[in-house]
Amino acid sequence: MITKVLIAEDHESANISVQKTLEELSITHIEHVYYCDDALDRITRATRSDRSFDLLITDLYFEADERIQTLTGGFDLITAVRQVQPDLKILVFSAENKPATIEQLYTQYEIDGYVRKARNDAKELKQAIGELAQHRRYFPRHIMQLINSKNAYEFSDYEITIISLLASGMLQKDIPAYLLQNQIKPSGLSSLEKKLNQMKDALNFTKNEQLVAFCKDKGII
Repeated sequence: MITKVLIAEDHESANISVQKTLEELSITHIEHVYYCDDALDRITRATRSDRSFDLLITDLYFEADERIQTLTGGFDLITAVRQVQPDLKILVFSAENKPATIEQLYTQYEIDGYVRKARNDAKELKQAIGELAQHRRYFPRHIMQLINSKNAYEFSDYEITIISLLASGMLQKDIPAYLLQNQIKPSGLSSLEKKLNQMKDALNFTKNEQLVAFCKDKGII
């Protein structure tokens, strides 16, 4: 059950909107802050006094102003909060729409839910909070589609070899020589680059490091 919520949002209009949505869900113990440092301080003090929050709703990006902050954004805040209160449910409410970034929030930062600021976001916030109240993570539809497409991707032996070499620390420019020496085709640099780009496009990654990390997490290499 979710009864005590902290909102970390630097835009007043968005802050008020989230508060109203929570009140419509009969959640009345609501606190809000405009800075990530303040959010961490509130959570820390509440945990120490045995009055812990049930849910943190935070944006990802906070505008800098004259007040110097230790935690400059939602990513830093999530990391810090997990060390103070590991069981705190965290819902990210942001305009960020890059699937790779959102998936990273689930896999690396272990958030409990994500809602994008867009049309009908109040309705989706209610759905997300309902899921979290039942101790279930909330995945937006387009993220579920992305995850399903990644799970369905089948790596060839050639692709696994390339990714394994990258994971071992071999530079991309040195891989063609290895492929040629071991009679693995195609071994040309252009073919290698094309294959890496195909995999990254299919899995919605932009960097080789993301591809390697994904394959390690899935046990592919």
